[in-house]
Amino acid sequence: MALPLSSKAAVLTAFKQPLEIKDDWPVKQPSELAPGECLIEMEYAACCQSDIHIRDNDWGADASIPLIGGHEGVGRIVAIADHTFGHHIQVGDRVGVKWFAKTCLRCEMCRQGWDGCCPEAMSSAHGLRINGTFAKYVVSFVDYVTPIPAQLDSATATPILCAGLTVYKALKLSNAKVGQWVAISGAGGGLGHLAIQYATIMGFRVIAIDTGEQKKELCLKLGAEKWVDFMESPDIIKDVQAAADGLGPHAAIVAAGHPLPFNQALSYLRSTGTLVAAGMPGGEAMLNVSIALIIAKCLNIVGTLTGNRQDIAEALDIAAQGKVKCVYSIRELSEVNDVMSEMKAGKITGKVLLKV
Repeated sequence: MALPLSSKAAVLTAFKQPLEIKDDWPVKQPSELAPGECLIEMEYAACCQSDIHIRDNDWGADASIPLIGGHEGVGRIVAIADHTFGHHIQVGDRVGVKWFAKTCLRCEMCRQGWDGCCPEAMSSAHGLRINGTFAKYVVSFVDYVTPIPAQLDSATATPILCAGLTVYKALKLSNAKVGQWVAISGAGGGLGHLAIQYATIMGFRVIAIDTGEQKKELCLKLGAEKWVDFMESPDIIKDVQAAADGLGPHAAIVAAGHPLPFNQALSYLRSTGTLVAAGMPGGEAMLNVSIALIIAKCLNIVGTLTGNRQDIAEALDIAAQGKVKCVYSIRELSEVNDVMSEMKAGKITGKVLLKV
């Protein structure tokens, strides 16, 4: 099929500066694709807190600029490189693009399902090392794009590729059992409101931690049993413990760019509880609770950057069954900088999708 030579994209050209909206970004032509690569015409891309951290270089990772931002999106395959063999996708298929564009699929970490620990993974992260999803056309890899279930429309599927995957994996690693309490920080946000739904499906009892009446209403509607407003609580540690039978939750899921929620979680968790640090926090996030407290309470601390290919298949299947539904609004790609500003100010409930 005939493809344009250029198209629109939101490009990071300087750290701590707004992304530049370009209408003439070059489109890689089918003849230019390397074996294993595919070209995707995007429908939707979701905006994530990580996009803000990359823009502001909070991680000190020095993104490979100029760079198209974004790392979760859905579109259709329009080209597959010549001399690409053994792949599971075809031109015309609808696929999802995730944080990692590819992994080696051969190392010990890949074999064990720890894709994010593969040495090749971070060097191929969309929106950090290679061009991401804030563009009409995106180059990715046939071995790692994710087929989208027919029952899911593209907009509904998009947030599962990063936000949903991240919290689903975190809950799988939480050690929580059916009927036990799980605290979710930022429960009304893009990751948090999906975490509530996955946790409820898994049989956990949810304590939602966030602020504001709109987010409270959403969290309780989605299945949270208890609500703690961190802005109104005089003692958040006591309030969270009180919400979980006075002993504290069995697990806490925290995906934040600030150290406070992590340290609070270690204090309010009941003995033998598990803190799961989910996703990529901001550069300032660190634990400063004493080791003595962690040892005394026999706490477990688990980190997970994202999930593997099996995790995303499961997360999408649950969404395809209608058991998890993302709350989202749709904006134009040209509004990406406004969206980022609103996200940073905590003004967005759920997720924002960019129509590309």
